[in-house]
Amino acid sequence: MTADSQSGYLDLQVNGAAGHDLTSDPGSVWEVGEALVRYGVSAFLPTLVSPSWTIVDRARSTFAAGPPAGYRGATVLGWHVEGPFLSPARAGAHDPASLRSPDLAAVADWSPATGVRMVTLAPELAGALDVVAALVDRGVVVSAGHSAATYEQAKAGFDAGIRAVTHLFNAMSPLDHRDPGLPGAALADPRVTVCLIPDGLHVHPALVRIVVAAVGRARLAIVTDAIAALGMPPGTYRLGGQEVVIAEANGIPSARLPDRRLAGSVLSMDDAVHNLASYIGGTEDDAARAATSVPAALLGVERRGDAA
Repeated sequence: MTADSQSGYLDLQVNGAAGHDLTSDPGSVWEVGEALVRYGVSAFLPTLVSPSWTIVDRARSTFAAGPPAGYRGATVLGWHVEGPFLSPARAGAHDPASLRSPDLAAVADWSPATGVRMVTLAPELAGALDVVAALVDRGVVVSAGHSAATYEQAKAGFDAGIRAVTHLFNAMSPLDHRDPGLPGAALADPRVTVCLIPDGLHVHPALVRIVVAAVGRARLAIVTDAIAALGMPPGTYRLGGQEVVIAEANGIPSARLPDRRLAGSVLSMDDAVHNLASYIGGTEDDAARAATSVPAALLGVERRGDAA
């Protein structure tokens, strides 16, 4: 039996948990799903970090085979393939050697039915908009992220069918008053759901309040971007091909590469909802929309029990 996927939290970006890194071992998705239930998550998108095509195929095969007998974890709604069509200038914690140019042939059979529910790419790359159009036509949600896109390039991506932005402000062109870039384009476009990591490190709480004021509650989704270290003691873990160290920054546990760049998080979704409520001065029931009805609407799935 699986957790009820129509109630509880929905996390659009989970790289791993309980010591399991999904890019290294897509087959551990069921262990990750069972770990997430303790944090109130009932459905999620397991996330692959600029994976090889072999890893994507393994992940899709795991999804097609379904959960093991007696599974009681969060429902897997399909994979979020984050990369490898990303900007080398905004690779973040992704291994630059794993990045690739947009390739229609590589995604020719990607769809929710074959296990791919969401794809993050950089819309400014040559050929990216053709990939966007093909994926959207097959029902895949495309998100812009790890991108150096200008405002105009981002808008072209939204016009092509991109409907979300992955971890707003992080690993993308900055928001500038004369050059708004991808963040400015996303905040200004009513078609776009913006995804934030509310851990107090990725985005300053004051800026979270500014985002809510700009987009309202219907376009804000929160994600954890959790890595294998979620639920584990401090130490060294993997995120795709990278080694990540768990430490504390201003009392907040952080996941960082050896050069101190942020690399995902150890944020749980129940803490994410609590943090959002404290940042915006609302109730947790109100904040929970960003982890329930908003991501559900983006994916086109039904939910129950969301706050009005």
